[in-house]
Amino acid sequence: MKKDSFYITTTIPYVNAEPHIGFALELTQADALARYQRLNDREVFFSTGTDEYGQKIWEASIKEGKNVQDYVDHYTQKFLELKGILNLSYDNFIRTTSVGHITAVQEFWRLCNKKGDIYKKIYRGLYCVGCEKFITEKDLKDGFCPLHPNKKPEIVEEENYFFRLSKYKKELLQYLANDKVIFPEWRRKEAIDFVQNGMEDFSISRDKRRFSWGIPIPGDETQVMYVWFGAFVNYISTLGWPNSKGLFDKFWVGGERVQIAGKDMVKFQSVMWQGMLLSAGMPTTDKIIYHGFITGEGGIKMSKSLGNVINPNDIVKEYGTDALRYFLLREISSFEDSPFTMERFKDAYNANLANGLGNLISRVMTMAVTYNVNLSKDELEIKYFDHNSRNYLKDFDINQCLNEIWSKLKSLDEYIQKKEPFKNIKINPKEAKQDVHYLLFHLYSHALELEPFLPETSDKIKKLIRENKKPEKSLFPRKD
Repeated sequence: MKKDSFYITTTIPYVNAEPHIGFALELTQADALARYQRLNDREVFFSTGTDEYGQKIWEASIKEGKNVQDYVDHYTQKFLELKGILNLSYDNFIRTTSVGHITAVQEFWRLCNKKGDIYKKIYRGLYCVGCEKFITEKDLKDGFCPLHPNKKPEIVEEENYFFRLSKYKKELLQYLANDKVIFPEWRRKEAIDFVQNGMEDFSISRDKRRFSWGIPIPGDETQVMYVWFGAFVNYISTLGWPNSKGLFDKFWVGGERVQIAGKDMVKFQSVMWQGMLLSAGMPTTDKIIYHGFITGEGGIKMSKSLGNVINPNDIVKEYGTDALRYFLLREISSFEDSPFTMERFKDAYNANLANGLGNLISRVMTMAVTYNVNLSKDELEIKYFDHNSRNYLKDFDINQCLNEIWSKLKSLDEYIQKKEPFKNIKINPKEAKQDVHYLLFHLYSHALELEPFLPETSDKIKKLIRENKKPEKSLFPRKD
């Protein structure tokens, strides 16, 4: 049975640098899905935010010579600015340093502790500061963490609190047995393999003497919360839990719970977080969608720690918000790794937006205005979303959905070439006007389909058609 309310969240990034294009992908995917669900008359809650605790944030603030709270405030502001830059429609932005979140994390700790799932032991192991987690020798490549080849893992020995994840092996395998809980399917197999072969209890605290930048543990002043344990709770603290349960009951308990994350988050989101939810007696996540990495030159993953990132604001300043949204949602695979270079971006922009959609809008609207062709009131009130497009979004394949829409836009260009209403208007004006009406109606229909993905462009097309105007300039000027 379809639930009327729909909850969607991104992961929350560390604020140890400015936002980059990889997180812009995740935000834009979540935003498109939230907008689509609103168009389906569902009540939506879309959450994002920032993770502001942890060792690498502490070290980065020291490196920059800043007070750590001032440091996270500065970088959090950069992430808040993405709302305007990417035209995001989220309902809440949660900060892990907020009083409400800290209260929620400590209450969540108490619930797990009451269940007997938190215990203390001495642990010695390799620790990757970049990942903020312990790793094993078999995880290393040439002595380094594969995700952070510029950071030598440290050997750490200390007494920490641990979460009894191993207790939930059976329940986690039952959860993962559902073939509609993880997209794409091969990430579900990864999660199952981890539970069966690599899952262990995990450390959820750090000695305060080593670093103090973390959420205090209830009843123990010598330790602070491990960044991952505290960060996971943002998915429910953003809904006001435990202080106010109205939104929590509507969207987490009673809604469809969807999370979006990068492919390196499988064991964190689909195993560790789900185990914590089971311990706390809360519903597990309904669906988790994993996207691939955005790669730069040479296929190397873009990451802040490697310093090979692209700032989304720079692109938007030159090309506009919808140009970047288009590239992230159509030219980047929904699930696989994909390259992002400025050359590739510019080529796609010119071919598919400037020469493609922008040119089509100009041609159709010029004929509609010149030949005085309008849509009726009833035609302007349609709520159109093609069945094929819906099927792709059912499986969260945004990339294929946009390919479907662009295929239909291309067919309108082909219709113009075949029918040539601009020539036929002198020979058979009635038929020519019928052809322009066909083009106008389908352009309007496709504008409705584009609304979740390119909201500004969709609004501009609909406005031109409703007001029977041709664009004063191209919606996507060609870039030389």
